[in-house]
Amino acid sequence: MGSELKIVLASTSPRRISLLRQIGMRFSVATPVDDEVSVNPDPKMMVMENAIAKARSALGEEEGLVVGADTVVYIEGAILGKPSSEEEACIMLETLSGRVHTVFTGLAVVDAGSGREEVGCEETRVQMMELSEEDVGRYVETGEPMGKAGAYAIQGLGAVFVERVDGCFHNVVGLPLSLLWKMIRGMGYDPFFLVK
Repeated sequence: MGSELKIVLASTSPRRISLLRQIGMRFSVATPVDDEVSVNPDPKMMVMENAIAKARSALGEEEGLVVGADTVVYIEGAILGKPSSEEEACIMLETLSGRVHTVFTGLAVVDAGSGREEVGCEETRVQMMELSEEDVGRYVETGEPMGKAGAYAIQGLGAVFVERVDGCFHNVVGLPLSLLWKMIRGMGYDPFFLVK
């Protein structure tokens, strides 16, 4: 494909779009038909199943590499996705307060031309500071926790609550860039062709 190689991001997530723009990648955005559909109790398997479902659902007529991603927060047997209400956001933040949790992002790359698929997963451990009831309430009032796995945004105001990150920072935002780069290379393409 050479210089005609293109990326199709099967996600409308502003965070994922921002990360691809940050590295100067040329890409288009497609809305996946299948969203978080996996009910697998294993968080690693869940995000990988969701990622490949998203990528497959966004396949179109054009050739290119379709990228799907899914992120969850996991803590002591509980999978935390996006909160459905402010009350649920508060409960999630109280659960994470003062503890270490793991962020899993499943990543899938599908070559629309050949049908070849690659699926992987990135794991990052995050230490959250102790949050007071006031911290939780005022943070939820900002609206930032809504639409975010685990009810916080490490790239936003939520960063002030994170004491330590062990692993890929971009994974916590929602798109592990180093894993994506490796997967594109693993499919036999030069990812530098995708950079402006």
